[in-house]
Amino acid sequence: MHNKLANNHLPPKPYMAGQGVPVRELHEGHRSEILKHLLQLGEDDRRLRFGTQTPDEVIHHYVEQLDFSRDAVFGVFDGNLKLIGMAHLAYLPEIKGEPHAAEFGVSVLPEGRAQGLGTALLQRSAVHSRNSNIQILYVHCLANNKAMMHLAQKAGMAVEYAYGDADAYLKLPPANPGSIVEEAANEQWADFDYALKENLKLAYQAWWWFLGRPVPAR
Repeated sequence: MHNKLANNHLPPKPYMAGQGVPVRELHEGHRSEILKHLLQLGEDDRRLRFGTQTPDEVIHHYVEQLDFSRDAVFGVFDGNLKLIGMAHLAYLPEIKGEPHAAEFGVSVLPEGRAQGLGTALLQRSAVHSRNSNIQILYVHCLANNKAMMHLAQKAGMAVEYAYGDADAYLKLPPANPGSIVEEAANEQWADFDYALKENLKLAYQAWWWFLGRPVPAR
């Protein structure tokens, strides 16, 4: 269904966003941070992210089932190395004769909103999709998810509404040397940013330890 609709509603150009936010690819070792991030979402945010009411046990199961060898997961960390934004890029089953697609889902904690995190996560996912031979980037969400719809429309995605749901599609061009270099540069930048924040955090903790005082909450 998603590929059939996508063939009829494709924007002419790929989405390109500014590179203002370092986005790091996550792996098995980040599973606990992902769980903490999702559990901090409020009831309404969980409903918008997953399309239904989502209790803690469902989130635990979702995180346990993440397959980092199959899908891609991206994250944005703040200065305290707290995961404040994450995206899950899930590869959809291939259908013979139709474009290969991946589904994009994103969540950002309240303190990270209105800072371009969603845009950066979408851009990072789009470039990774191109380099993974994905032709269609797909989003499914509730029609009243204004933040996701704004992000999709800003990206130039074609949007279809039906029965309270919304489907958005973006046609991606094939990978080229530029997209490969872009992804490699983004990954190196994100790793450097994370290492810098980690060192600053350790230095901050060491200073208060030297003073013989508890580390203040930041």
